[in-house]
Amino acid sequence: MVNQAGPRSSRDVIAPQTSPDWNLAAPAASRSDPDRTSPTRSPMSRHSLRSPEDLERQRATKSLWESGDFGLIAKFNEATAAEFLSRLSFAPSSRVLDLACGSGNLALLTARAGCITSGVDLASNLVVQAQARARARQLPIDFQEADLESLPYPEAHFEVVLSLFGLMFATRPEVATAELMRVCRPGGLIALAHWAPEGFVAECLRLIQSRRPGVADWTGPLAWGDEAVVRQRLGSQVEELRCTPRVARLRYPFTPGQTVEFFRRYYGPIVRAFEGLSGDEAQELQHDLENLYHGHNRSRDGVTEIEAPYLEIVATRR
Repeated sequence: MVNQAGPRSSRDVIAPQTSPDWNLAAPAASRSDPDRTSPTRSPMSRHSLRSPEDLERQRATKSLWESGDFGLIAKFNEATAAEFLSRLSFAPSSRVLDLACGSGNLALLTARAGCITSGVDLASNLVVQAQARARARQLPIDFQEADLESLPYPEAHFEVVLSLFGLMFATRPEVATAELMRVCRPGGLIALAHWAPEGFVAECLRLIQSRRPGVADWTGPLAWGDEAVVRQRLGSQVEELRCTPRVARLRYPFTPGQTVEFFRRYYGPIVRAFEGLSGDEAQELQHDLENLYHGHNRSRDGVTEIEAPYLEIVATRR
């Protein structure tokens, strides 16, 4: 709700707290970015020079998240996105960047609230989905395919930088963090959510890694859920840093076994984990995943309800 007396600062306006069904209400007046001209690439050339190993890791990460259809998985994260934003305050005139935006859950909400919104993701299929969702809702969001390690924006361009379970998967966290800081204005809001290093998501990723270590190494991404690591990575570049454990309540209208099948078809890391397995190996992985989902399921009415812990990080850019 907008402070009718006028915002005291860029963080005096509460983000929307409504249902994540974006079609239920007409969109608020959302504006395109008047400064959006030709993209300004990162001047951080020392970070942009990558080894062949770095380039291969980036290609593998892009291919991983383009596997399956994460947009279908993300539909079940919409309530978590709305809850995440409901705890933040910023002006509806803010210029907002959604890092690793996926199919656009956060960006759609901030644009509907009237913010000048941009979103970037490495997976081209997810950017296409996000663009289609914005057009369907007549929201002028600038969605681009871009690398978190080389953002196509000038310095200090955004008052708000957000990421919901996305920044954590950047292949070089120190470079992605430096780019986040570069494009965020001093005094700007930074709000991130990263899966915890323990709990459902961590157990699922570690199970995949134990069966298929060549698919990806999830040690680095899960470290983002450790407060000590976050404080070390953000360091003196921010102030008023708050790290709060939260829980995402994920509800799927399928049995645990059917939910595993759903993820096996659409969730990139699990899609890749099953590729190339023999029949017996695939059955064994399927069995282990079903046990994991059953073990975390809190529902007894034939659906799957899982509580997945994550770390919420909110800070102010120095």
